[in-house]
Amino acid sequence: MSIVLPPNKVIYNLGPLARIPQGEGRTFQVEEAAIAIFHTRSGKVFAVQATCPHKNGPLADGIVGDDKVVCPLHSYKFDLVSGEALGSTCDALKTYTVTVNEQGDLLLTVN
Repeated sequence: MSIVLPPNKVIYNLGPLARIPQGEGRTFQVEEAAIAIFHTRSGKVFAVQATCPHKNGPLADGIVGDDKVVCPLHSYKFDLVSGEALGSTCDALKTYTVTVNEQGDLLLTVN
């Protein structure tokens, strides 16, 4: 089976999802972008920019729950689905498409 990608889209295999415990996040460097991948306690996987737009806090070190992440520096909260800031006027996070293949590897799609 082949995958047809729109122009300018690339899929990166980031390795096994098992490297990220449930309820935690990890940062991956993909080309020039630092991207935080989150593996929620419910088993969902999300990908967003790695730093908080407020003061560049490391989001992968934040608290993850209910499809949201809380920045470890100043407790800014973000929706992992939309990237929107919750309860603040902070800029939204850039979000990325991430899936898990049949082998359990994370596949990140980047424009």
